[in-house]
Amino acid sequence: MATAAIFSSLRRRRSPSLEAFLAPVDLSDVALVQMLASIAATLVCCFSEKCFFFQRRNSRSLIRKIEVFVVLLEYLKESGSTLPSTVTLCFKELYLLLYRSKILLDYCAESSKLWLLLQNHSISGHFHDLNQEISTLLDVFPMKDVELSDDVREQVELLQKQSRSAKLYIDGNDENLRLRFFSFLDEFENGRIPNPVELRVFFVERLGITDAKSCRGEIVFLEEQIVNHEGDVEPTASVLNGFVAITRYCRFLLFGFEEDEIELGSGNQKKLRKGLITQEIADTFLTVPKDFICPISLDLMTDPVIISTGQTYDRSFITRWMEEGHRTCPKTGQMLEHTRLVTNRALRNLIMQWCIANRIPYDPPETTEASAESFASVPSKAAIQANKATAELLIQQLATGSQGAKTIAAREIRLLAKTGKENRAFIAESGAIPHLRKLLSSTNPVALENSVTAMLNLSIYEKNKSRIMEEEGCLRAIVEVLRFGLTTEARENAAATLFSLSAVHDYKKRIADEGKAVEALAGLLRVGTTRGKKDAVTALFNLSTHTENCVRMIEAGAVTALVCALGNEGVAEEAAGALALIVRQPVGAEAVGQEEMAIAGLIRMMRCGTPRGKENAVAALLELCRCGGAATTERVLKAPALAGLLQTLLFTGTKRARRKAASLARVFQRSENAASHFGGLGVSPVRSAFEGNSTTNRDSSFANDVSVPMSISVPVL
Repeated sequence: MATAAIFSSLRRRRSPSLEAFLAPVDLSDVALVQMLASIAATLVCCFSEKCFFFQRRNSRSLIRKIEVFVVLLEYLKESGSTLPSTVTLCFKELYLLLYRSKILLDYCAESSKLWLLLQNHSISGHFHDLNQEISTLLDVFPMKDVELSDDVREQVELLQKQSRSAKLYIDGNDENLRLRFFSFLDEFENGRIPNPVELRVFFVERLGITDAKSCRGEIVFLEEQIVNHEGDVEPTASVLNGFVAITRYCRFLLFGFEEDEIELGSGNQKKLRKGLITQEIADTFLTVPKDFICPISLDLMTDPVIISTGQTYDRSFITRWMEEGHRTCPKTGQMLEHTRLVTNRALRNLIMQWCIANRIPYDPPETTEASAESFASVPSKAAIQANKATAELLIQQLATGSQGAKTIAAREIRLLAKTGKENRAFIAESGAIPHLRKLLSSTNPVALENSVTAMLNLSIYEKNKSRIMEEEGCLRAIVEVLRFGLTTEARENAAATLFSLSAVHDYKKRIADEGKAVEALAGLLRVGTTRGKKDAVTALFNLSTHTENCVRMIEAGAVTALVCALGNEGVAEEAAGALALIVRQPVGAEAVGQEEMAIAGLIRMMRCGTPRGKENAVAALLELCRCGGAATTERVLKAPALAGLLQTLLFTGTKRARRKAASLARVFQRSENAASHFGGLGVSPVRSAFEGNSTTNRDSSFANDVSVPMSISVPVL
């Protein structure tokens, strides 16, 4: 492990006391000696009483060396003699050595036991490096130029001699423990669960990890190293994930389901939940690199493929495009020479790396080749086996445990299902969904929130969507949480779960027909938090893509909520996209046309919205004119500033926006009032450029006409 990795880790974790070790400025000899004497004495005082579980000998040896420097510096401070320039230079080097010594001693005193065990060799190497630098400093220190008492000179010379002869020391007992830890990893790797008695001896008797709280602390620390160091340490992230999985398994095997620091109602629970959930939510809404987005779905691609024109699309969307009879490239309009799809392996691996780096779940398709499955960060077999063993313990508690045990089990299943289709698959296969469904009716707010969030995370895996929908009463229970959930987070996560489930076309009608589901989503869109509104609008958008849901959404007040959402910058794009789909049906166009603020809201988005928002707004206005009848067309026609906005889109909008703007301009040209209202629009020169898009390609695919940007398909919590 690089020295920088240890130092950067401690800077992230330590208190502002490190600020005392800023590079020294120009000081007088007296001031420099006084400062060094104070720092060295503080280090000795701070660490001489510390209990070092590992690296005991190396730590004590370093502290004893610093004690000799304290003797030297105190003597010089009391003598007040002028120092030669060569001595001053040595003392400035000593300042940096003291700084590094403090960081290394802090690291050994405060890091987790398992992490220190895994880093036994490299940390021992750092102590040896420091000793070598102390030896070098003493070799060049001009003792003949400094007046010292005999006893002080004797101590410094003895230290010099000891430092020269010191060798790298690796504690044999620590090394045996490290190898034992790796042996557990090997057992899981080979499909065997280690003997519980041996695990207890290792964790409890040898390491002194005696309760659930300390065990959880070890897990959190290891997870931090995986995230913070981003692959610059050994063991690799894949191996570390295996050790995390083993430790999590032991947490429940050895210590049961006793309450720990994040149990019900405690202030710590709220604090840690913010760390584990809020950050995950923040990570959810990252800006996806443009090249990773499918031109059809405008969503992150999971299976990018190349078509004959050289353009890349997500396999499912380009396949659907071709199945609908299209023989042109959606992006370029070129005719396709053939319909073969070639996997874009390079891009897929880049997407996978980006997802892993940003802690975004990435579930490759079932047809993914071995090359992708062998990607470096795919979880190890040991991690999978240990997590399976943990899942069995958790599900057993969900089935038969106390209320407190069920709450903890639901929380751990949520955390376990955060990443990896393997975890999501075997958790569901082991029977977690029926027990989580029962917990959705809990009167305990923490249990309720964890169970619905676990359901959300499980639903990301495609096969689990059918398991959830086929579980009797499960959809109804999720909707009940959305309507009456005991916490804001529970209601929001229920909405996100419906969004995830509605990704399957066959489920959209069932979800919309489930009692009060659409009403609850509309209510969340009106009065929810920013994140809640985002969850609600994306779920409503998905439901609106099913033509049979139009009437239901009108009756449930979703149209009114979507119109109101046009004024909310955070969800306006998705709201306009949903409206553009609803107004394709005459009944939908009539309902939107009757909303007083609908046309004004869409016009405002054309003026101030994002490029995608402008696309959706002009698409919705075009469909209003096509399906809303003469009266609605007239209202759109009379909208203030529409002529200028159309003209602007014709020249500065995205390709979709220009096409829609041209189509809308042609609608107005054919109207009896086109000359008076749009005489200066100048659409005729544009007509030929868009002629191929006028009627033959009219709204052939909703995804090609409605632009709804989403960072990922589903937020993972």
